[in-house]
Amino acid sequence: MSEATSPRLRFASALLGYLLRGGLRCPGGHRPPAGHVVAEAFAGVGVAAAADPAVDDWLLARLREAGVRHVRLDFTYGDAERPAARLLERLLGEAFHVTLHLVQPAERARKMETSDEARREWLDFVAATLDRFGTRVEIVEVGSTVNRKRWAGHTLAGFLALWDIAWREARARGVTLAGPSVTDFEPPWNVGLLALLRERGQLPDLHTDNLFSERCTEPERYDHKILGHRLAPLHKFNLVKKARLLARIGADFGVPRLFSPSAFWTLPRIERLLPDSEEKQADYLTRYLVLCAASGALERAWWGPLVCHREGLVDEGDFPYPALERITHYAGLRGGLSDLRARPALRALTAFAELIPGSRYGGRLNASEQLEVHAFQTGTGLVHVVWTTNGRAAALQDIYADEDLRTALCRCRDGEILRERPTLASEAPLYLLWPAARTVVVKTTAAVLKDVAIHRHAPGKTHFYFREDGWRGIVLARDGAEAERLLQRIHPQRIGAPPREATLRHARNAIWTVDDPRADGAKLVVKQPVRMHLHKKLLDRFKPSKGLRSWNGTSELLRRGVAAAPPVAWFEKEGDRSLTQNFYVCEYVPAEFTARELVSAFAAGEKTFAGVDEETAYRQLAAYLLTMHGRGILFRDLSGGNILIRRTDAGGLAFSLIDTGRIRVFRGPLPLRERFADLVRICNKLHWAGREKFLGIYLSALREKLRWWHRWPFVVYDLKVAAKRRVGRKAWKRLFSAPRQ
Repeated sequence: MSEATSPRLRFASALLGYLLRGGLRCPGGHRPPAGHVVAEAFAGVGVAAAADPAVDDWLLARLREAGVRHVRLDFTYGDAERPAARLLERLLGEAFHVTLHLVQPAERARKMETSDEARREWLDFVAATLDRFGTRVEIVEVGSTVNRKRWAGHTLAGFLALWDIAWREARARGVTLAGPSVTDFEPPWNVGLLALLRERGQLPDLHTDNLFSERCTEPERYDHKILGHRLAPLHKFNLVKKARLLARIGADFGVPRLFSPSAFWTLPRIERLLPDSEEKQADYLTRYLVLCAASGALERAWWGPLVCHREGLVDEGDFPYPALERITHYAGLRGGLSDLRARPALRALTAFAELIPGSRYGGRLNASEQLEVHAFQTGTGLVHVVWTTNGRAAALQDIYADEDLRTALCRCRDGEILRERPTLASEAPLYLLWPAARTVVVKTTAAVLKDVAIHRHAPGKTHFYFREDGWRGIVLARDGAEAERLLQRIHPQRIGAPPREATLRHARNAIWTVDDPRADGAKLVVKQPVRMHLHKKLLDRFKPSKGLRSWNGTSELLRRGVAAAPPVAWFEKEGDRSLTQNFYVCEYVPAEFTARELVSAFAAGEKTFAGVDEETAYRQLAAYLLTMHGRGILFRDLSGGNILIRRTDAGGLAFSLIDTGRIRVFRGPLPLRERFADLVRICNKLHWAGREKFLGIYLSALREKLRWWHRWPFVVYDLKVAAKRRVGRKAWKRLFSAPRQ
């Protein structure tokens, strides 16, 4: 095809030919191969300068502490006289390995296709920058999110003009050139651009792609953005497969070295479902980097900005996010020294950089889903990195032999040596270390605990797995000593029958209180099923036990930042056919009221409840339920008695949930129909005027108006409740228990 042919047409032709040759097929690519060495330069981070030179000292000190010697710095027009050049000189003077990312301003980029002046300006900038820094930096990268015209500004022809100038100047000076800087996983762009650059004889030395995994939520997940959630297990495009495919594309076009210079998780995106965003950011960083290292496809995989309030490893304070995405141009810092605060993710990067680069990958050692066990052989020892997907747990005794666990040195995600040997693997990666000569075998049956959910980031708490005399469960405690004190009182073989004076309920479930051994005067609540109807015995045989369902429901609520009575333990007898040999234990939550009292008061015409006016009470209750529904929780038993209320010091109302065993968890915010399935229950005892006011407040937060058809589910539920009261089980019970005349 001639040079005169449109670049778009040549791009499309190259892509079509590659597709027809099966170039985007990668069977088995989701499984990482073993045997490759992880590059010493594998871990790095993006840096930017602040106005205050003292910030440079602080940043370099953090990089040295983290053991990170490879950095990426964005450089654009005018930066030669700005703080960016000052920071660059500091980095080079202290022997950091710098990837200098040359960024053209978007307004100039838009003119590159047609303007000779824009091209001369770019030529002058590249030549001057390479003359000053080219021989001292390790890599020069050209191109910035080229597949995002709205951010970078380039047309395809404009980018080719930009690349032509930079390639010639880099080659004239013997500079290592990286590009074209595609962002995210969009392989048609990699194919088309590399094909055009090969055709021109202007291929880069390193193929760069900002290999984000954020849109998958978790780095090990199959990408549901490709063909949807249901078909994701068919194509199996996880992070490993994406990296391997991109590396093969590069190799097919003559650039076998693949480099991901920037990727990250933004805190606001995490907070859509999970409030512990900084902890989750650190989890994702470790899991992402381990998987990138395991893929064998990436020479380097670096985090994005070191400092940023939204996605940085260091918080710079609450400054407005710049108009241009930082993945396109990480221009500078706004905070001063007093604003900077290291996040857990910086410690997580420190641990990874210490343990993994330079090691030989030994493979993924387990076959099951939702659990990851990866082995790395270093010069001094054997390292296993173990974790589960979010909210899941795996018993370490189900993964390793007892002797291997006893001899392992355990380090948490942040690199700290754990004083107590953990019993569970969780979503926060765990490093297990042994001497180099030791052979450690992972059990073939290694898997997550079936149907068990945990809230890994419960503040100051650790989950201790319990398996003894046919019982299994989890105790949540500050340390092993506290777990042992709890077991002295709530061990399933010591907990005993509910005493009459401490019993709160005794129907299908027995609920009673026991003394909390952790604090004088405190109480724990114990729940045990005691009566199972025949149909429930048949149907529930295929479900988790009632105790486990209560534990899971509460854990899922707390993971999503929805207040509930804090869990303490769950136990169940393995193989129990009666379905009653299980317990759930939680802290006793002293509550002044329930939501049943609130709605009944307003239904009776009261103007205030607990000192709070009707509209304010509705707004506070709606905010609580909007958080729960917005974070993917369908409660399914949202009766007024299950919502506890206490007054706050500020004079408002605080809510928490009990009886959590029926919860259903969704991947994202609930659709309106599912929300109404909860709201009809809480509104059942509320008068219609109150319902309309409450629903109007709830729906306005979703930018919805209360419409006539929204009332229909409430009418249907009212009729259902009325029918049950007349002819249901409780009605028959009242009939036969009525005293005879």
